[in-house]
Amino acid sequence: MPWTLLETLSTAILGLQPTSAETLPFDLSTLFTHVLPACVSYYVFAVLVILPGTRTLRISLWPLIVLLAYRAAVLVDFSCNNPQRTYLNLVMFIMVMRTLEWTFLKDPLKRHVRPTPSIFIDALDLATNLRGVGWNWSEGLRLPPETRPTSRLRFAIYVLLSALYHSFICGTLHTATQAFAPEAFTALSGGTIFDDTLPPLIRYTRSSIISIIVAFDIYAGMQMAYDICSFIGVMIVRQDPAQWPPVFDEPWKATSLHDFWGYRWHQIMRRLFIVLGGWPLGFVFGRVGYLFGAFLVSGIYHIVSVAVLNRSVEWWCMVFSFEMMAVGVIIEHVFTKMTGKRVGGWVGNAWTIAWLLLWGNRMINALARGGLFASTAPIGTAAAVEGVVVHFMTALDRWLRACVS
Repeated sequence: MPWTLLETLSTAILGLQPTSAETLPFDLSTLFTHVLPACVSYYVFAVLVILPGTRTLRISLWPLIVLLAYRAAVLVDFSCNNPQRTYLNLVMFIMVMRTLEWTFLKDPLKRHVRPTPSIFIDALDLATNLRGVGWNWSEGLRLPPETRPTSRLRFAIYVLLSALYHSFICGTLHTATQAFAPEAFTALSGGTIFDDTLPPLIRYTRSSIISIIVAFDIYAGMQMAYDICSFIGVMIVRQDPAQWPPVFDEPWKATSLHDFWGYRWHQIMRRLFIVLGGWPLGFVFGRVGYLFGAFLVSGIYHIVSVAVLNRSVEWWCMVFSFEMMAVGVIIEHVFTKMTGKRVGGWVGNAWTIAWLLLWGNRMINALARGGLFASTAPIGTAAAVEGVVVHFMTALDRWLRACVS
């Protein structure tokens, strides 16, 4: 029943979105008439939340931001006729959700690391700082240790080389997934990573290989994007390298699910999931509700990013799989209570990988069914090895299928 209700609600909401023929192209005209009004109002809100005594004004202005953001999200085609980039419209959704939290804050937000004399510069940092680095609202955020150069020029060179490296890895892994499972990753209508013609053991071995490759593909793509943003922030905006701490901390070395989701995996959307899901359910159900609420919103956010591309996706798969991550964290907590020992070491690492693979298969399958990966590589930096990758992956697929006979 809850899944049916969720899918019905999503269908109704997405049904309000105009078809591609009714949307406006993202050009100079729509930039000034649709996009900038929403962005400027978002920035004004960032200024207000830094100033004391503006709570009443923020409450009265928030509906206006919702209307402007919704207008831009549903009427402007941010994808520029590329269905694979439809998720870019979710930027407006993030703006609305962030301002929702800012609306009801009693005390102004404060920047305690490298504040500037200008409130407008601080507001710009707040508006673009999703993790809250250097702000008082990011309490509890654990940042990976810094191992990169700290001087501006050397830092810029480092992240530029890192972006090139990870773009190559991303392109290579993207090619590998499409060669290994073309039925799931080459059609815009989507497909499944589970081949029902194979026996269960081979079927899930194959889907697990796909899931691992896609997970590292996502990791490399996000690291590449973060490196590019870091380079722009440091060299063009003239920010301090300390304002761009590492975004990942070798997530494959996680020794528990808590370690993976709470620290080693990126924390870019952490605040959004906590505010919208963790706090409300935590207020009612305590720690258990906090965990389920945060992972619930995370699951909804990820499936919405696919639903804007393919409205026929199955919502329950993604949401249920993310909720099982909360179950896994609770299991670890119970283990610690019963034994007095924390989950860790190589056993903890094996447990984490096994649980992530078990439910990660469903997550990746939901993305594949939405057609999210049916596109060319983001940057064609892997063209030199494309032939080798395709040959190896098709050979691996043939070998797995030969194991059946």
